[in-house]
Amino acid sequence: MLFSVLRKVNFLFGGFAVKMDAFHFDDVIKVHKVNFNGISRIEAESQDGNTFCQLVIIRELYSVHPNELYRMVISEVDKDNPDESDFAGYLPEGKQKSPADQFEFIMQGKVYNVSTDTSGSDTKAVVHISFGGLQFMLKSDPAKLQRFKRGQRILLLMTKL
Repeated sequence: MLFSVLRKVNFLFGGFAVKMDAFHFDDVIKVHKVNFNGISRIEAESQDGNTFCQLVIIRELYSVHPNELYRMVISEVDKDNPDESDFAGYLPEGKQKSPADQFEFIMQGKVYNVSTDTSGSDTKAVVHISFGGLQFMLKSDPAKLQRFKRGQRILLLMTKL
């Protein structure tokens, strides 16, 4: 199952480990626009203005508002722990914390398209990720998105700043 949403409280990564040293993307984004229709369609931009993203999430799971800042991290799923059936487990009291505990919202998905946009004055790389039907588009400088490959399983991690 590609769509897995985790809340920070009482969860850790079991079968999938977050590669905290191998981020594909790590930036602070500012939300510019949120459309509500049972889901939230978010448009955001990095603080330096070089990265644009559109993300669809279920608003009951994570509430995002215009003009707020969020840290957004995208990490490849650890290939050494590929068992999807053990993606999340209950975190018993006193057990070791996961590196993902510093984030409020986490989704697991798959990169389904990586392309180039030459329509503007600068060439941009465009990455499309599906979280079980919830879509994410990330557009930035090609050097910033060079680690994304079609078919990769990734984790999107977010927390409000």
